[in-house]
Amino acid sequence: MDNDKQTTTPSSSTGEATKAEPRLRKWHLPFLVMLAVGSYLAITHKLSREVPFQRNEGTIFGTVFHTTYQSDTLLTADIMAALHDVDRSLSMFNPQSTISRINASLSDSTDSLLEQVMEIAMAVSKDTEGAFDVTVAPLVNAWGFGFKHGSMPDSVQVDSLRALVGWQRVRITDHRFEKDDPSMVVDLSAVAKGFATDRVAALFASKGIRNYMIEIGGEIVTHGQNPKHQPWRIGVSQPDDDSTSTNNELQTIIRMKDCALATSGNYRNFYIAGGRKIAHTIDPRTGYPVQHSILSSTVVAPDCATADAYATAFMVLGLEKAQQVLARNPKLQAYFIYDTPEGYRVWMSENLKENIEK
Repeated sequence: MDNDKQTTTPSSSTGEATKAEPRLRKWHLPFLVMLAVGSYLAITHKLSREVPFQRNEGTIFGTVFHTTYQSDTLLTADIMAALHDVDRSLSMFNPQSTISRINASLSDSTDSLLEQVMEIAMAVSKDTEGAFDVTVAPLVNAWGFGFKHGSMPDSVQVDSLRALVGWQRVRITDHRFEKDDPSMVVDLSAVAKGFATDRVAALFASKGIRNYMIEIGGEIVTHGQNPKHQPWRIGVSQPDDDSTSTNNELQTIIRMKDCALATSGNYRNFYIAGGRKIAHTIDPRTGYPVQHSILSSTVVAPDCATADAYATAFMVLGLEKAQQVLARNPKLQAYFIYDTPEGYRVWMSENLKENIEK
């Protein structure tokens, strides 16, 4: 009997322990589920908290900028620092900028921003057979649209100035800017605003900001969604001869996400001389203002510097040749407003149509 008790007691104890473990697990299961659900809800609430949209605006490069971005922090100082970096490199209005010192033959040293912009500019110049040209400034000035103003040039003056124009006559070698003629002037204004917009976008990306819109003088970069959780909607103005820009009726609205947009147009920057309109877009290849029918050229591209340069180039090329360039560049989208004897007409690339609202 004693032996039986000794042999059965351990078995009895083991059996009780075995029965108790399921009871403990059953008791803990609801608690663990509640703990997991509570943790999930706490994390979800934190993640779903509506982060506010911030807004900054100001002036840079002689124009106005606006930024709207989703962030807990107002980034005014960081935005201005990024813009002033571009100003110190590319601005024609800043006599101490890198490009101003190069133009004045005070230095031939480049910087990283100038080199990035020149790489984009040279690529677009090559692709458009010189319709985009950063050396066109002497001709622009001669026709009264640049930094110097005077009477209209005659053919002799135009031919003389063309000797100072040519995108293939400037280059960067080992961080040194080379010009075939020291008198050549390099004006990056047609790409600088777009590039500055890209720089602010890069700043936002480095901060983990995913929803934003940046606009500098009409050049725009968007990413993610607007404050209403919808795609950003960008208006394209109707062309008119209102040089005061008081008439801003929209021609169309483009839905944008994770892309850039730039617009160039002749319809507000012009003057009348000898009974004819002289538009500000100068063809670098001829030396004369363009006479094409395109009034407004809007380009959508992965980055704003590229969109900016092509928008200018298309104003020079005209509708048919611009379409040819677009056909070999599927990453570009374009919206052209052009003139006909019957009035304004619109042409848009096929890959843009699904993003047009009206």
